[in-house]
Formats: sequence, C-alpha cells, structure tokens
Amino acid sequence: MADGAPRPLRADARRNREKILAAAVRVFTTRGLDTGMERIAAEAGVGSATLYRNFPSREALVEAVYRDEVARLCDAAPALLAQRPPEEALRAWTRLFLDYVTAKYGMIDALRAMAARGGDPYGHSREMIREAIASLMEACAAAGAIRTDIRPTDLAAALEGIALTSAGAEHRQQAERLLDLTLDGLAVRRG
Repeated sequence: MADGAPRPLRADARRNREKILAAAVRVFTTRGLDTGMERIAAEAGVGSATLYRNFPSREALVEAVYRDEVARLCDAAPALLAQRPPEEALRAWTRLFLDYVTAKYGMIDALRAMAARGGDPYGHSREMIREAIASLMEACAAAGAIRTDIRPTDLAAALEGIALTSAGAEHRQQAERLLDLTLDGLAVRRG
C-alpha cells in the first residue's frame, strides 16, 4: 500500500494466524515456553513455514500471543455488558482476567527478558485493562450496584494482586474466592 500501512491479511492467512496464536497459548500454558516451534505449528494444524512467515522468532510469537490475550480480555468487557446485567458482567470479566493472568504467567520470563533488552511487550496493555475495568465499573455504578468511591486503578491493583498470588490452576478456587470477596466489598450496602 502506498501509505505504508500493512495490507490486510487474506481470510485464510488470518485464520492461520489465529490458529497459531490459540495453539501457542495452549502449548505455552501447558508445556512451557521452551516447547519447540514445530510443536506449536503441529498443534495449530499449519506447517512450520506458515508459522515462521507469521512469527519469525519465538520472541515475536510470545509478544503477539500476549498482545492478543490482552485484546481478547479487553474486548470482552463491552460484549459482557451487552449480554448481562453490569454486576454479572463485572464478575464474569474478573474470571476472564484470571484466565488471562494464567496464560501470561506461563510467558512471564520471556516477557521480562524482552523488556530487559529494551523491548516493550506490555505497550498499552495496562491502560487497556484499566479502561475495560473502568467501563465495567461505570456501568455498575450507573445501575447502583457498586460504590462510587472506588477507582478503577484500585480494582485493577486488587485484581493483579489476587491473580499474582493465586496464579496457576491449582490455586484457581482460592483466586475465585478472593475475587468474590473483593467484588462483595464493592457492592452498595443496603438497609
């Protein structure tokens, strides 16, 4: 394209990219980051050449997986608000946040290494997540379901703390209990 913008992917190329990203999340979460790229390609049902055409290095794949997970998490907020009452949407979104952190936890060493080399794998992810939380909290406040003296940054910090101390599938029940306690603390006191 003349303006330097990347050309949109063909439908089959976009599907392959999505399959690779989904397979990478599964593989990185269950087998770790050291799993061979060929394993990810096989899991995605694509050839190694297709994987490397989309992601020329493991670092590029890890960064793309992370950014895709953040985007999916943040895109879920308006979808949940459209389908459920605000307080249910917030509760459901916090569970998705746990899923996101579990996937991120499997990639944390690689993300830290990229940042140490001067890369910015996190980019605008924190701001995107805080905006998603803010939209959920604003809807809940407008419905009279939560207190208005709690800031989105407060809830974001609480969610990060819960997720980091309870990372991993073996701690999922504890994390969900802590989320329920936190969300119950946001509720408007009645009577």
